[in-house]
Amino acid sequence: MDVPLWLAALVVGVLGIKLARPPWWLVALLLLGGYLIADSFLSPTVDSLIN
Repeated sequence: MDVPLWLAALVVGVLGIKLARPPWWLVALLLLGGYLIADSFLSPTVDSLIN
């Protein structure tokens, strides 16, 4: 079964928010931080750390 990455990320995100109940500011901070790091000069460093 092939599941698109965006659908898997959405399902994991919704389940994580419902089960862990993090504060809204933490969710916003992680989303904004991830978006900003993805378009910055740090992206190759983060990519090498993940892989």
